[in-house]
Amino acid sequence: MAGGAARPRRQPDYAAQARRAEAEQRRLQQQAERERKAAETRAKQAEREQRAAYAVARAQEVVDLTSVAEDDAEKLRTLLARSVQQAAPLSFSALRQQFTPAVFVAGRLDRAAPAPRWEDFEPPARRGLLASLGFASPRHEAAVEEARRRFDEALSEHARGDEKRVAKLAERRAAHDSKVREAADRVHAFNAALAEREAAYRAGDVEAVEWFVDQVLAASVYPHDFPKRHQVSYQADTGDLLVQLDLPLEDVVPPARAFKYVKTRDEIVPVPRPEKERKELYASVLAQSALRTLHEVFASDPNRVIRSIALNCHVDTIDRATGRGVHPCLITLQASREEFEALVLTKVEPRLCLQRLRALVSPNPYELEPVRPLVTFDLSKFRLMDSMDVVSGLDSRPVLIDLSPLEFEHLVRQLFEAIGMEGWNTQPSKDEGVDAVVMNTDPVMKGLCVIQAKRSRNVVPFETVSALAGVVEHKRAAKGILVTTSWFGRASQAFAQDHGRLELLDGANLIHLFKEHLNLDVIPGPVPPKRRS
Repeated sequence: MAGGAARPRRQPDYAAQARRAEAEQRRLQQQAERERKAAETRAKQAEREQRAAYAVARAQEVVDLTSVAEDDAEKLRTLLARSVQQAAPLSFSALRQQFTPAVFVAGRLDRAAPAPRWEDFEPPARRGLLASLGFASPRHEAAVEEARRRFDEALSEHARGDEKRVAKLAERRAAHDSKVREAADRVHAFNAALAEREAAYRAGDVEAVEWFVDQVLAASVYPHDFPKRHQVSYQADTGDLLVQLDLPLEDVVPPARAFKYVKTRDEIVPVPRPEKERKELYASVLAQSALRTLHEVFASDPNRVIRSIALNCHVDTIDRATGRGVHPCLITLQASREEFEALVLTKVEPRLCLQRLRALVSPNPYELEPVRPLVTFDLSKFRLMDSMDVVSGLDSRPVLIDLSPLEFEHLVRQLFEAIGMEGWNTQPSKDEGVDAVVMNTDPVMKGLCVIQAKRSRNVVPFETVSALAGVVEHKRAAKGILVTTSWFGRASQAFAQDHGRLELLDGANLIHLFKEHLNLDVIPGPVPPKRRS
């Protein structure tokens, strides 16, 4: 070949290429492995952080639950101390209402709308030589006249609108002033009535003293799960006050002393409060509540109208043996003012203090073992009459509806006496429809009951049942019992069940009660009609 021999063509180095490819693949694999391990490390770190955060959250939950249990227990331990040290005694002055008149808000009515301006109606001024020389222009003069007409109309419309605004403002202000006067009159009337009650209280009026003591006890702040029921009765001639107070059951004591986290089960479980501690704390709660009640009533009576207090502390519960409601008395005492004021309540041990006051205390309050009240509610508020023996004059199978109203009332009283209560009949038409009052000396009985006895051939009206509820409240009775020879409607039965302190005994009930307790085979009266399903 010209120019010399041709160079041989260079063959590709496939081996080198393969090695480079393998190296790149290894690099990528190594990089992927590093990224995978890094991702695993990050995931494990996130998991550890999540577990740590969860453990912290559960630990905080344990702390919070334990703190609540400790705080609840501490509130129970300091029931008396907090009342003595922090709570100011209630007074008539504290019950007075203060009147602060509401501020009148006129809104936009107190600002008049801007008056029309002539500049907004005046036509543009004339221009040109003729205008400068003072020559009149009929067209311009007509435009000015039209502008003045519209301006005058706008002024009139503005004046009428402002008159309406002023009238509406006056109307709104008058309505506001009327409401202010009404509110002021209500406050004035309340304070005037309060002043009359205070004067009556200072004079030892029974209703005024009982009303004020009701306010004192209602204003006492206890933990949320404490009952707020009480009854009071004042004896004006002696200055003695009887208070019946409902106290909480044993479940008021937190069952857990603390809480702990069980990691293996991922559960927060309570650490039970030892039984001995629970019983001691519950007994202390009862003792503190009794002393606190005496303190609050005496401290709120600087006029020394109340000379002594008899206190019966009950609990409202269910007898697990019978399933019936019971109201056992767990603490009963009577203390004079001088005796109580000699105590230093901030330093006493409550249960020892009750011993000092010669209180009768349940030997086993945790099991609701009752004591007999030292003083029970008297019957001075009822006009009583001599008892009549009706049973001895009945034949073998008396028809109750044929008895006179007075005979039926006395027979009902005898029935309740046979059941085991003490009973008295009231004078006719003198006690808001109350025909008899009964009381059980057994300490688990819920105190004084008022009874209405209705001889009737027809269904007892609902109004009669609802009226009895008002009598129960007014007489401060523990229960109202309506006895009839006939029957009650569904609305009456539902009302009594919802009220909780009413009991309805119809003719069918009387048959069994008279047979069981007086061995009388009575015929109440007409049979109630069958109800449609």
